[in-house]
Amino acid sequence: MKNLFITFEGIDGCGKSTQAKILHDKLSEIDSTALLTEEPGGTQGANEIRKLLLRENNFSWSVETEVLLFMAARNDHVEKKIKPALEKGYTVICDRFIDSTLVYQGMRSDLAKKLCLSLYDLIGQEPNLTFLIDMKPQKALDRALSRKNKEDRFENYGVPFQIKLRDTFLRLAEQNPKRIIVIEGDSDKNQIANDVFSHVQKYIINKISN
Repeated sequence: MKNLFITFEGIDGCGKSTQAKILHDKLSEIDSTALLTEEPGGTQGANEIRKLLLRENNFSWSVETEVLLFMAARNDHVEKKIKPALEKGYTVICDRFIDSTLVYQGMRSDLAKKLCLSLYDLIGQEPNLTFLIDMKPQKALDRALSRKNKEDRFENYGVPFQIKLRDTFLRLAEQNPKRIIVIEGDSDKNQIANDVFSHVQKYIINKISN
């Protein structure tokens, strides 16, 4: 399980962070070279940008400015943490990556989407596998809000916003069927974890056989 880059995506409260950690723990039992990270964040510089982006009362930036900030954080994260780990043979598991920016910012502005894709071409580092944890928006939002997390800016937009996010994530999955695997998020978390691990094993077997 070397040089594998896996990301987890989904709407707020879908359980992706839990599944990312479970997969990391499973892989760590097999091979110690597994790294768990997150976005926005993952490095000191990216974490500083995260604080700016996810503040509850921060609604003043344009969506295009948000893209620039997210991509700046991502570039720092890729350069300083993700690429070096992959080059050392690690399996890197990331809680959110490029798809989140394409969905959260890209669905609100065509210019923001184009800007995101253009900058990502410069950063590179496409995931080998992406797991989209799909859950009903109301259930996911109730779970997210129950955490009382201060970094709840997007959660405060309410259910209609989460419905749009989910629809956009699912369209993105349809456009990238080889990379993005949709996992039913309403199932038991252990069943979800088994499904995820099964797909990872299948990917590795196919990679070895080819």
